[in-house]
Amino acid sequence: MGSSDTNRNRDSWNRDADDYQRRNAGHIAGGEAWGVWQLPEAELQVLGDVAGKDVLELGCGAAQWSIALARRGARCVGLDVSQRQLEHARAAGAAFPLVCASAEALPFGDASFDLVFCDWGATAFTDPYLVVPEVARVLRPGGLFAFSGGTALEWACYDERAQRPERGLQRPYFGLRRWETGDHVEFMLGTGDWIRLFRANGLGVEDLIELRPAEGAVSTYRDDDDRAWARSWPMEQIWKVRRQ
Repeated sequence: MGSSDTNRNRDSWNRDADDYQRRNAGHIAGGEAWGVWQLPEAELQVLGDVAGKDVLELGCGAAQWSIALARRGARCVGLDVSQRQLEHARAAGAAFPLVCASAEALPFGDASFDLVFCDWGATAFTDPYLVVPEVARVLRPGGLFAFSGGTALEWACYDERAQRPERGLQRPYFGLRRWETGDHVEFMLGTGDWIRLFRANGLGVEDLIELRPAEGAVSTYRDDDDRAWARSWPMEQIWKVRRQ
């Protein structure tokens, strides 16, 4: 069940899950690192101390992140729209609840979690106007929502023919929201739209971290040309917002 976009993305991830885990296994094995360049949580300190906290990961995939956080004492729940991705999580030894559902309709009660986070997961593939209210609902007062993904600037500079961001604008910044790409759908907002959406749902912005890869960074997701672009302009960002 779900919207046509949800079903389309579920089918895409179910088809690609095995190859995705194979081609990126070494890159994401450690768990606690952000984005396509895997910038360490130990350096960024986005989530802080997770011991004893109820934690929900949106779009957990094989749950590399949640497995690592559980070792630090978090009580984790992994959620993914793809049944096949969750099979990989079980095979990886995830010893906590794994839920197959869309982040647009979270199957949890109000105020269930101290922390909701997502590293290039569900927040990139679901409508933010549906996801953000759901996250706000399941967060406890004072709870943190942290998520990484692309940027509106990268979207505005992305050349579909070259399959990469270019050094010139390719499309308008205003009005960004939904983009059909290949066999799936992705979502993005401009910075002001994100902030207004957070505020409308009782979430206060603590930080916007614009990620910059190291000069020699390598990634199974991106190539050297992408790295060169990301060294000059923000290709990825992490929002930190807190339930008021």
